[in-house]
Amino acid sequence: MKYLVKKIVTLIMTLFLVSVLAFLAFQIIPGDVVTSILGTEATPEREEALREELGLNDPPVLRYLHWAGGVLRGDFGESYRYSKNMNQMMPVAELIGDKLPVTLWLAALSLVLILVISIPLGVFWARTKSRALDVIFGVTTQAAMAIPSFFLGVLVTYLFGILLKCFAPGGYVSYEKDFPGFLGYLFFPALSVAIPKIAMTARFLRNSMLTESRADYVRTAYSKGCTESRVAYGHILRNAMMPVVTFLGMIIAEIVAGSIVIEQVFSLPGIGRLLISAVSTRDFPVVEILILYITFVVIFVYFLVDVLYRVIDPRISSQ
Repeated sequence: MKYLVKKIVTLIMTLFLVSVLAFLAFQIIPGDVVTSILGTEATPEREEALREELGLNDPPVLRYLHWAGGVLRGDFGESYRYSKNMNQMMPVAELIGDKLPVTLWLAALSLVLILVISIPLGVFWARTKSRALDVIFGVTTQAAMAIPSFFLGVLVTYLFGILLKCFAPGGYVSYEKDFPGFLGYLFFPALSVAIPKIAMTARFLRNSMLTESRADYVRTAYSKGCTESRVAYGHILRNAMMPVVTFLGMIIAEIVAGSIVIEQVFSLPGIGRLLISAVSTRDFPVVEILILYITFVVIFVYFLVDVLYRVIDPRISSQ
């Protein structure tokens, strides 16, 4: 219980510090949100009226307290750039709520591909006795890790979209209109996200298993008559997964926070693409909430990793 309380307090303090830093950063970066909204030909009177409407004439401390109080109540404010109609701005919560499912489903599909492919591949690679296969796996995974994300997305689009015609490039299907079609289109961006992560995880797991295979407990297991498969899966893999869990936590935090490049390449209306758009248009209410979202995701995932550590290795729970 004490451990859980400590983690929750750390989460709250980190979110507070990040919110303050994000708010202060937008006070000093170049650019005027009023000019961005109205353009350069707006009258001084119209600009002043908009500043008053948005609360930009208030002291920074007062504006932060007003914004933070709204966030605590679940009111994330309104976007400066997106609107429902000519007279009503789009609430940030509603705007992010429309984009978040795309990013979360992309992350879920990517994670499934990573786990389903990388773990069996890493185990097989660690156990293979073939020098040729070892070289092939090594070269292939190194190449997959070296290819930039945007170029990998272009390759997947060209191969599966243009040559094999498995999907229509740029033909995004909304999850609200056609969920199976949405998942079918999302598979290929998820593949682009997963490929380098699969290579990294497989290589990391292979190296971890090779290191564990030289430990004393492995020789002890063999001396007790355990088969090679039982030693590999019942002893080595369990201990080798400890550092891999941390690495997978980093991957999960990265993909759940939003795959900005892949969302741009495949025209996905997700969180990453929204963040780029909001930064370029000085839509500060949207950017600030997205920064808090990314911070929360990273901290929460690492909290789950710590809990999973204690499940995998009971010795940690006793410390």
